[in-house]
Amino acid sequence: MNKLQLLMLLRRHVKLSEKRSIAYEQNKVAKVLVYYVGGAFVCLYLVFIAIIMALAAGGTSSFTPYELLFGLAPFFLTADFLLRFLGQQTPVQLIKPYTLLPIPKYTCVEMFVYSSVITPNNLVWTAVTVPYAIMTTLFSEGAAAALGIVTAFQLLVIVNSQWYMLARTLINSSLRWWLLPLAVYAMVFLPLYVGGFDEMFRFYSSVGHGFTFWHPLYYLGLAIVLAAFVEVNKRVQYYFTYIENAGVEDVKMKNVSELRAFDRYGEIGEYLKLETKSLMRNKNMRKSFIFATAFVILLSLVISFTDWYEGDFYAAFWVVYTYVLYGSIQLIKIMSAEGNYIDGLMIHKENIMQLLKAKYYFYSATLLLPFLLMLPTVFTGKYTLLALVSMLFFTTGPIFCLLMQMAVYNRQTVPLNTKFVSKGNVENNYFQVAAELMAMFCPVLFISLLKSLLGENAAYAVLLAVGLLFTAAHKLWIRNIYKRFMSRRYKNMESFRATR
Repeated sequence: MNKLQLLMLLRRHVKLSEKRSIAYEQNKVAKVLVYYVGGAFVCLYLVFIAIIMALAAGGTSSFTPYELLFGLAPFFLTADFLLRFLGQQTPVQLIKPYTLLPIPKYTCVEMFVYSSVITPNNLVWTAVTVPYAIMTTLFSEGAAAALGIVTAFQLLVIVNSQWYMLARTLINSSLRWWLLPLAVYAMVFLPLYVGGFDEMFRFYSSVGHGFTFWHPLYYLGLAIVLAAFVEVNKRVQYYFTYIENAGVEDVKMKNVSELRAFDRYGEIGEYLKLETKSLMRNKNMRKSFIFATAFVILLSLVISFTDWYEGDFYAAFWVVYTYVLYGSIQLIKIMSAEGNYIDGLMIHKENIMQLLKAKYYFYSATLLLPFLLMLPTVFTGKYTLLALVSMLFFTTGPIFCLLMQMAVYNRQTVPLNTKFVSKGNVENNYFQVAAELMAMFCPVLFISLLKSLLGENAAYAVLLAVGLLFTAAHKLWIRNIYKRFMSRRYKNMESFRATR
């Protein structure tokens, strides 16, 4: 079997693995809503952006169409990099089934990297470039110039996908690697800090001219950069896969507190200990929690000391997002980590009930951090204390009630420590995506509607009343979740075992 045959075989296996996934049947409706309907709206939105850019290019003679597109390229590529974190896994995470086969592991990793170059997911931005090139260039400068715009930007997107893969792999190994993309994008936007937007626009728009008219040196340079990223990705991902698969890891002895403060809460206190120690001891859970905490701190500082909050929609969105972040990262995968030891939890009938309550209390307590960090916005007049308190209780109420419903539907085990070669680490749970989108955007729409009807203070008062009602009734809806989980416990337990 040559490399091309292996590449086609692996791509076929990936498609089949998605259909064979335990989550495939349960996600059909959510997949239609999130993937197809949501994807159609995203494409329409991108086409709308293309139309606005084309009108801007046609309404002025100060810059050409290709200068406009490439002048804005840093913003598009940065958005592309960040959006890939929402759903794109690194291809090397698919290598687990092939580690025991008589196939060279490096060749297998190599084919997965090549597959990531030709994946259809990289074609999303053609929804911008193709309409834009047709409207601005095709009829005025010819098909070659229009094709040059589309091809050049598509090559930039592919290079960006390889850069994302490298950064994501390194970040998965250690959160300290977040400094790498921060440094890179600080350099990319350096002209913005030095000379303002106009200077940055002129700097990057000058690059587009050579691409549009097929200057060979521009494409040669881009091809060299792409080849370099591919080679680096092959070696980096193979290295981390080998280290994890071989079990090579530095072991350090740690003194872990017995957390006796939780003893007073009885059985729920024991599960609070379990949740706390899981975040302290297990690498994947610890990284997710640290990431969520760091992002909450960063976002709170940005809101407190910048003007990004301006406008009713953005004011509501940022305060909602700050509170929802912990739940959307941690609580959305409720019971997935426990899938590693679900058999032990099922020994006693009420264990799951106490576990759900402990998780609810733990993540409700974590909301005190964003509340305290957002207090400076009250002193500066950006938000009212009523807004922060109402959003706090609305999160512990309806939003956590929504996110904890995933305890019934999550059936894939999330690995506690392994990241690259674990069996169930590539998830395809569209219910999670749907719940996250509802948790982030429904409260914003609800707040905006109440503000338009009742005014700001009355809107947040209604929000507070609803939040307090759901929070006070948390034992009722947690019991409902528990009963539904127990009614399908055998199906869930079988799935948890199969995805360990």
